[in-house]
Amino acid sequence: MEKKRKFTPLHRLLHWIIAVAMIALYGTGFLRMYWMNKHKMVDIMASKTQTLPKEEMTEIAKAIRAPMFEWHVIFAYVMVAAFLLRIIYMIVKGIKFPNPFNAKLQVKKRLQGSVYLLFYVFVFVSIFTGVSLKQGFFPEMKDPIETVHKWGLYWFPIFIFLHFIGIVIAEYTNKKGISSKMIGGD
Repeated sequence: MEKKRKFTPLHRLLHWIIAVAMIALYGTGFLRMYWMNKHKMVDIMASKTQTLPKEEMTEIAKAIRAPMFEWHVIFAYVMVAAFLLRIIYMIVKGIKFPNPFNAKLQVKKRLQGSVYLLFYVFVFVSIFTGVSLKQGFFPEMKDPIETVHKWGLYWFPIFIFLHFIGIVIAEYTNKKGISSKMIGGD
């Protein structure tokens, strides 16, 4: 019989801080890359007026987007802090996820371990590339680092989808009530 899982208030708090930070980072990143892309904004302004030079329109577009970038950075700091605290918390509490490379484990457990492992790797990569861009580390590699950082727009929805699939499977198999435990505790 599997041991009953109890999520401490700190565990739940870190989970939800990371979730909110990821949603905010995704939202601000998505808007900056697509709907509020500075080039699209300049094209819209250019279609409405011929009196402003393109350089001035670009500066206006950057000024409009600046608060959104500030929020992206704020939530990035929140994410870094929560992620590091979560790693420390897991080490201190001895929390481990299933080893995806252990052939003796059930396929379900190995898949769960794979998703956890990929999540932590991708979050680390997103943090590393984001910090590198913000701090100007590796200037000769700025473009590839930025490209890798932007991949977060694609892995985030995949992770959310897999996370919800895992929750549904858990709720309908051996971990009934795991959702309410993560929301409200025991």
